[in-house]
Amino acid sequence: MNVKPSYNALVKLNTALSLESQRLKDAEDTFHRQNASLQALHEISLELIDKLDKEELLESILERATSLSGTAHGYIYLLEPEEDELQMKVGMGFFKSQLGRRVTIGEGVGGSVWQSEVPVVVEDYQSWPGRIPDTVLDSLHSIVGIPLKYDRRVLGVIGLAHVEAEKRFSSEDIIALERFAALALIALEKARLYADVRYELVERQRTETFWRESENRYRTFLESSPDPIVVYDMKGIATYVNPAFEQTFKLSSKELLGKQIDFVPPENVEETKAAIQRMLSGQKIHLFETRRLTRDGKILDVQLSSTLYQGSDGRPQGNIVTLRDISAQKLAEKELDKYRGQLEVLVSERTAELAQANLKLELEVEERIRAEKALRKREKELRGQSHHLEEVNTALRVLLKQREEDKKELGEIVLKNVQELVGPYLQRVLNGRLNTQQKTLLRILETNLNNIVSPFVDKLTSGLVHLTPVEIRVASLVKEGKTNKEIAEVLLVSKNTILFHRHNIRGKLGIKNKKINLRAHLLAMR
Repeated sequence: MNVKPSYNALVKLNTALSLESQRLKDAEDTFHRQNASLQALHEISLELIDKLDKEELLESILERATSLSGTAHGYIYLLEPEEDELQMKVGMGFFKSQLGRRVTIGEGVGGSVWQSEVPVVVEDYQSWPGRIPDTVLDSLHSIVGIPLKYDRRVLGVIGLAHVEAEKRFSSEDIIALERFAALALIALEKARLYADVRYELVERQRTETFWRESENRYRTFLESSPDPIVVYDMKGIATYVNPAFEQTFKLSSKELLGKQIDFVPPENVEETKAAIQRMLSGQKIHLFETRRLTRDGKILDVQLSSTLYQGSDGRPQGNIVTLRDISAQKLAEKELDKYRGQLEVLVSERTAELAQANLKLELEVEERIRAEKALRKREKELRGQSHHLEEVNTALRVLLKQREEDKKELGEIVLKNVQELVGPYLQRVLNGRLNTQQKTLLRILETNLNNIVSPFVDKLTSGLVHLTPVEIRVASLVKEGKTNKEIAEVLLVSKNTILFHRHNIRGKLGIKNKKINLRAHLLAMR
């Protein structure tokens, strides 16, 4: 017997069927969204993998991430090698003005993702305890940070944000962004590897260029060297000879390369072998003098320098030998030795001559020394005699001076006595009443008296030669301290005549119109 379900049961069943239908529809929608997301991720991955430039790739990653999450604001932080900070490399929307911002581990959303190594979702950034205290960031609301991890290490952070308060990031957005971050990291790693390969290729090309230039430079050096150079391998086989080697030893490179060069004279073989052993033991052969043969049998004196060269593995691969022809130098040394021998003979002869000359010179010097001693002795005696003579001369000069002064004083006394005691009275007598015979006799007496005292007058008036006889007599009386009145009485003239003569005397002596006493000036003329 069939029992019909109740109404309530049917309502419940209908409700359950509606819920199940809605669940199936939601699941189908989710499936379609996930399928579309996966399809978009696949397309994005193909697009990103084709990009090799890192800057362009970062911008494409951020554009795709914002497109997936339905926002226009996002950024990418990257951890630079050997640094302890994340730096914002690209930004869109709000974060375009924040390029270059740095955060440490645990700081802000980027630092929190770096620290936790998992996605971080912030519903409201303004009230979030871990926010960066910067008022510029106040317009941010919902933020999500997705780590870019490689080998369990966070290399960067993709950050997305809403500036609208009502918008949020869903769990599906987080899942899609995580998948996208994995693809983005693969693309970034590919770009890094490409950059490394490209850098390595550039470095290899630079190295190859350097080695080619070095090879050309050293080959040019070897080719242009004036000294013969030969390169051997470790078996003693010649692998290179320069043009100077061919020219010096008259041997061509075609007949030398790939062979051992036989150009060591028999008498120099042993010393050459010993030098090779020293070189192989690590010693450097420098300017080793030996001899070598040319094609035409000529023996050359050479200076040899040799050193080992190593391969890329650090092991010796051969040696480089540089030879220098010193035959001309050796010949010059022989000539120089010969010249030195001749020079030594000449020097010996000259030395003997110089020894004889020195002996003669020593005798002359000794004779000169004796003569100088005698001369110094004679000079000493002469200096004594000279000193005695100087003393005698001094005494004679004193006596002569005293004699002159005495004569002068005697003349002055005689002259003064004649002028004072004889002259005035003789003039009075002449001016008196005398007959002609008496005046004649008195004139003769005056003349003879003047002749007697004339030497004294000349000496006394040597400074007055330009004066007249009357002026000389006036000057003499002034010098004796006579007044104008006394002089006038002596000379039987008026006082004005004496003043006239005094005026003329001052003019002739150069003291006219000067405040100089005439008597003092005359006394100073002695």
